[in-house]
Amino acid sequence: MPHSYLHITPHCFVNAPFDWLKKNLSWIIANRIQPEIGLEGDVLYRYGPQEFSEIAAALKDAGLACTVHAPFADLNPGAADPHIRAASLNKLRLAFALLPVFRPLSIVCQLNYDPVRHGYNQAAWLEHSLATWRDLLTTAMRHQTPLMLENTYEQSPAMHQQVLQSLDSAHARFCLDVGHTLAFAHTSWQEWLPTLAPWLGQLHLHDNHGDHDAHLPIGAGRFDFKGLFSYLGTRSRLPLITLEPHDENDLFTTLAGLDRFNLFSRSLPKRTQHQPGRERPGLFPLTSRDNLL
Repeated sequence: MPHSYLHITPHCFVNAPFDWLKKNLSWIIANRIQPEIGLEGDVLYRYGPQEFSEIAAALKDAGLACTVHAPFADLNPGAADPHIRAASLNKLRLAFALLPVFRPLSIVCQLNYDPVRHGYNQAAWLEHSLATWRDLLTTAMRHQTPLMLENTYEQSPAMHQQVLQSLDSAHARFCLDVGHTLAFAHTSWQEWLPTLAPWLGQLHLHDNHGDHDAHLPIGAGRFDFKGLFSYLGTRSRLPLITLEPHDENDLFTTLAGLDRFNLFSRSLPKRTQHQPGRERPGLFPLTSRDNLL
């Protein structure tokens, strides 16, 4: 790593598609990068238990935690067609079956509500979607792994709010993807928080100029990171943080951007070990594995 960011990397995760992670595992370990393991495409069909277990063991031996990003492309968890919905659920189940292997601190799924395609019949979409997430939430709860529902094409926080209220589980949380709010919703983070603040469990950080999902480094676009980080300083617990650069150079630029904001050097609230029965309403009760901050 051209410049040492070891004061930052233990406090966050970096998106790492499984194929790339497998190929660059030595580099990941050497640079103390904690991956958000991406299971997109045909990864869940091409690899078997041995390949996934080998990566999990290597990360564990290196003392590195991870999160998991479930597949999302082509999936429609709220589809009206039961066959498409079943195919979506079955693929997501393959990702959730890896929870005991990777023991991630979270598994991120995209809600995949598109107001253009689904807005004409929201009630049916919501009913079907809830059936999908309740099925997967059963597995997440069994392995004490929070399910983070990420925003993508949603234009407001309303559907996430309805889903999370209906799921009514400490293991069902919200992942705010800040780049998606600009590129797809064309709204600011202030329009998503504090509406979804009671469920906020994770952040996906990347930047753009509002025209497309460019995944630029932090500070290279027009997202209000200064305002967001100031807001985080008012919370009693920090969400998990995942950086989403799309190449190595952008990762270094993103880490440098975080360094300029001094996000992890100021007196922000620390995540604390879970004490049964003493968790605050609306905040995920963190376990002893949550030792990143």
